[in-house]
Amino acid sequence: MLDFQMSRELRPNCPAIAPSMLKCDFGDLQTEINQLEAAGASLLHLDVMDGQFVPNLSYGPMVIDRIRERTDLILDAHLMISDPEKYLDDYLRAGCDWITVHIEAVPKPDQLLEKIRAAGRYAGIAINPGTPVSAISALNGKVDLVLVMSVEPGFGGQSFIPEAVEKVIEVRKVFSADTLISIDGGIGPVTIPEVASDVNIFVAGSSIFDKPDYETAIREMTEIARSNSSPHNS
Repeated sequence: MLDFQMSRELRPNCPAIAPSMLKCDFGDLQTEINQLEAAGASLLHLDVMDGQFVPNLSYGPMVIDRIRERTDLILDAHLMISDPEKYLDDYLRAGCDWITVHIEAVPKPDQLLEKIRAAGRYAGIAINPGTPVSAISALNGKVDLVLVMSVEPGFGGQSFIPEAVEKVIEVRKVFSADTLISIDGGIGPVTIPEVASDVNIFVAGSSIFDKPDYETAIREMTEIARSNSSPHNS
């Protein structure tokens, strides 16, 4: 498993649009994945919710395993769960390339992040709107990805929280230049320019899946992100 994952290209061309699979049609998963691949997606964002850390349920490693069988795209697992360490091996076995946990769920995540990296995957830390960047600043050099939540986690279709703009700027100042910064929540053509100078990965749900043409939606948002990005985001 380790050799398989290490041979996978884990870093996409940036900026990149990450379709949030919470919004996909799970009754026709193969078609959805095929359409996203044809549309130019380089990764899929997997929203894992346990009904405890967030007040909603989604899916877990068994579903992700089925997704892994159907695509070679990067699988970006966002674990919105209260005890990620307990289930980490399940997500590693399911084939997740990136695994992000919340600082609010694991206040001292160093050992967990080290285990993710030791398995040849990208380790990420997520931060909720109400949590200060100082809560994760000591993790500089210990993570590959910082995910800034621009909505409260747990439900799709929420509006972008403007305070996320300053938080993204602060994260970019604190973390090394090779750390990927992702943003999740209310992301679309209108909000991307507000954060594009400091963000590499834009998680998008409704702005892709509510559109009739995935390719057009992803291309337009990628172009907007690229035209507003800084050199360190390429």
